[in-house]
Amino acid sequence: MDVGDEDAIKEKAHILIEDVIRDAKEHLRDLQEKEREAEYIIQNIQWTSCKDFTVERGQQQIEEYMSTWEFHESWLHWSDYLQEEELKYSRRYHYRVRWSIPTCRKPIPRATACIYFIIEISKIKPPTLPVEVFFILESNRLIHRPGQCRFREKWLKDIIENKRILMDSITF
Repeated sequence: MDVGDEDAIKEKAHILIEDVIRDAKEHLRDLQEKEREAEYIIQNIQWTSCKDFTVERGQQQIEEYMSTWEFHESWLHWSDYLQEEELKYSRRYHYRVRWSIPTCRKPIPRATACIYFIIEISKIKPPTLPVEVFFILESNRLIHRPGQCRFREKWLKDIIENKRILMDSITF
């Protein structure tokens, strides 16, 4: 075996070793992330009973529930009651929470992200049971239930980023 073949083999071995080390580091990072997520306990609150529910109490409880979420302090939100919906076996109360990140340079944000909460009061279940709550993110169809999923700040960022991209693509 001559020196040229030996150098080529060493170079290929070096590249292979670097690839293996890089893949091992990525795998370790993924495992650490999964471990952090496994340790996370999904937060929830004690929701009011159907008989004690009021529109104002619903809005207070939504605020209380959102206070259990993890998000950066720069996010601001405001909530408002939208409407009451009468169904055959229940009554639904709709709320909207708008999220944005105002800055000193742009105190009025170019885009906001909305989360729609629905509080459902059953007409057939005992009135001492807690209300049922679920929420939907703007532009998504997936229904989230408190205590069953972990809120991700990324959801809000994605909505705002998609709106910015859309606004930038439209010329007037």
